[in-house]
Formats: sequence, C-alpha cells, structure tokens
Amino acid sequence: MNNKHPITPYGWRIKQRLTELRLDQKDFCRINDIPPYRLSNLIHGTRRAERYRRQIEKLLDLPPS
Repeated sequence: MNNKHPITPYGWRIKQRLTELRLDQKDFCRINDIPPYRLSNLIHGTRRAERYRRQIEKLLDLPPS
C-alpha cells in the first residue's frame, strides 16, 4: 500500500503500543468506539483530532504529545 502521508513519529508510538497490547488498529477502534479514520489521521498526522488524541493517549498510556 502506498500512502501519500508517511507515518509520523507519534504514529509509530501508537503502532508500537498496539503491538505490545497485541491489538490491531481495527480491533482497537472497534473495542473503544473510535472511528478508524480518526486513528489513521493521528498516525499519519493529517488531522490533530484532539478529542480522539486525548482518548487514545489515555487508553494506550502514551505521554501527551
């Protein structure tokens, strides 16, 4: 898959944490009622999505960016 937007360092932290939890993005979004496109926005840096950013940071125990 060739994405126009590369994964940001913040996006890699999200992906790393999901891997540690043995969750894929789809399941994480389904379990936590987060639209998959919003998680993608955060991973690729295409939108700030502040509400979901705070929620994801809390759920994944990530330091605030």
